[in-house]
Amino acid sequence: MKLRSPLPAKKSRLEIIPLIDVMFFLLASFMMVSLTMTKQQTIGVNLPVATATAKDFQPDMINIGLNAAGDAFWDKDPVTLPDLESRLTQRYQLDAQTPIYISGDEDTRHADMIRVLDLIRRIGFAKVAFNVKPSAP
Repeated sequence: MKLRSPLPAKKSRLEIIPLIDVMFFLLASFMMVSLTMTKQQTIGVNLPVATATAKDFQPDMINIGLNAAGDAFWDKDPVTLPDLESRLTQRYQLDAQTPIYISGDEDTRHADMIRVLDLIRRIGFAKVAFNVKPSAP
């Protein structure tokens, strides 16, 4: 003999719409938080000297060096800023994807480094980096 409940039987339902709302809210929250996060890395490095050995230079990249007096060097050749600009403009017309490495003496003024960086960016090069010595393990 079967016993029946006096209450009508209800089918169980999984409410998915509130679940979707919660998931969209979490997604939006994580996106907003990740946009405001900035990764800051500060490491202590000594910048290399402006003169380097010939084995450090490769033909598929541009090496610009600065010494403590603020003089610029194209590989090992001293250049003035207008001369550097004309050389970089010619090189940009040949290959705009050429990487440029700026190295400077540890006593080089920050303003001199930024002046060269601004010149490079104004011409249009996108791959620019500063040479640094790796820290000793």
